[in-house]
Amino acid sequence: LNILLLGLIGGFLALLTPCVFPMIPLTVSFFSSKNENAKFYSISYGLFIILIYLSLSIPFYFLENINPEILNQISTSPVLNFLFFTIFIVFSLSLFGLFEITLPNSWINSADSKSNVSKGLLSTFFMSLTLVLVSFSCTGPILGTLLVGSISGDGGSVDLTYGMLGFGIALSVPFTLLAFFPNVLTKLPKSGSWTNSVKVVLGFIELALAFKFLSNVDLVQGWGILKREVFVLIWVIIFIACGIYLLKDLRKSFSSIISLKSLIATFFILTGLFMSKSLTNNSDTKLSFLSGLLPPEFYSIYEVENDCPLSLDCYKSFDKGLELSKKYNKPILLDFTGWACANCRRVEENTWSDPVVYDLINNKFILISLYVDDRTYLGDDIITLRDKNGNKKILETVGEKWSAFQTLNFKINSQPYYVLISPDLNILNTPIQYTDTETYKNWLNEGLESFTSQNKLP
Repeated sequence: LNILLLGLIGGFLALLTPCVFPMIPLTVSFFSSKNENAKFYSISYGLFIILIYLSLSIPFYFLENINPEILNQISTSPVLNFLFFTIFIVFSLSLFGLFEITLPNSWINSADSKSNVSKGLLSTFFMSLTLVLVSFSCTGPILGTLLVGSISGDGGSVDLTYGMLGFGIALSVPFTLLAFFPNVLTKLPKSGSWTNSVKVVLGFIELALAFKFLSNVDLVQGWGILKREVFVLIWVIIFIACGIYLLKDLRKSFSSIISLKSLIATFFILTGLFMSKSLTNNSDTKLSFLSGLLPPEFYSIYEVENDCPLSLDCYKSFDKGLELSKKYNKPILLDFTGWACANCRRVEENTWSDPVVYDLINNKFILISLYVDDRTYLGDDIITLRDKNGNKKILETVGEKWSAFQTLNFKINSQPYYVLISPDLNILNTPIQYTDTETYKNWLNEGLESFTSQNKLP
């Protein structure tokens, strides 16, 4: 649902760009002239737009069928994350107006000519395709954001389908509804410089998101360049710069001061200033609403107690954690996580920080955090796996080892993934993934009760 909502937001933002907004009255006027069939063709036009965007997600299902771990590898690969960073920089420069990302004119001309030659639904389909192709210079960067965000996340192709569905619905609904109510067209604002402002603001957002992927590279490689405070400072500069851009064209009049543009500019500047409050050591401003986008709190320029979330005692070795579990007779909270895992950060910073959950993890469990994207080489401990057909797979890094450990034992390869285990390696309850705080709290208590009852058995 979150991905669907993001897709809808992306689609509505695309509507306000100079590539799409001017086409609304032209297209609606065309369908309104079709008399009794106007409503039918306008609905068909909207459905075709949705189907075209949905079809963009289909190839990624074949990638998953070829290799179930491929999307996980994409999300954690330093090379691909740096490529995504570069792509987002290019997208942002395009939205700033330095150049345009367009599809070949031959594609557009071909679709347009077929819409004129064809009749009925076939003509409507090619009109929809023409809109998708013509608007690509503005929608391309937004779609690229949706595409990269989906395939580098935990849900993979399914997320991408939901995102494309939301984008297609948002883009198609105005064209369809306005054909039913053409009088509303007269109330729409005229396209002008404001649509370009929307485009540039999207450019600033793309620029901010680009650093998320560079941060993934930094975290996985352990470079220590984009520590949390450095990352936040970059975002503060981008947000304030966006606000200044929106304010620069405002006239010095009372009506301008209360204009929508000035309100949005104020929002960006205040957000940037608010984020800057988290830059000092031991700041009370935690920026929990950005969890998953920012580096972990313990990845800091300031000295920290350990490299575990919330300064909890965590163990990066399963054998070491199991040894302590047996020594203290405590159950294990097995945490399959990753440096580049956004939902892992959200659980750690929003759920584990709950006082009850924190107390349970800190005092009742042995926390073992296994990073599936840790690029540390195993050295002499390289592992060779063979399947029943004799196919060989070599595990050379710590992350590959823990990824295989998760896949072989639990038949799943997504993160976060949490398992409660007794010292004698019995699973105490059903493992869970990303969830809300209350569910997580109940899950921990359920596992603790199961462990306690097992201990009471003769």
